[in-house]
Amino acid sequence: MLRFKTDMDKSFESNHLYQQLFRSATAVPLNYAEAIGGESKKDFVHKLSICLKELRESHVNLKMIDLGGLHNNKKDILKLLDEANQMIAMLIKSINTTKEKYPESFK
Repeated sequence: MLRFKTDMDKSFESNHLYQQLFRSATAVPLNYAEAIGGESKKDFVHKLSICLKELRESHVNLKMIDLGGLHNNKKDILKLLDEANQMIAMLIKSINTTKEKYPESFK
């Protein structure tokens, strides 16, 4: 994340969006660790859903940084957007698979 920040301009907007991105992006692995230790399948899915929410927030934030021209390396932005999309797809698949495999946990 630090290298990403060095390629951002020094405006108020950049700083604000970077701080928000830092919070949402770092929340994902922390919540994922909580999901792995979930007390039930329902708790697992709930915590994965929080991860999904944070990833979507990070994705939108990256788009705002890109569209605002606030980052100097378009290649890095595109790579991070692609990674976020892949992670979003994986979480959606995990959530759906868990719900399909353990439907009794979600009644």
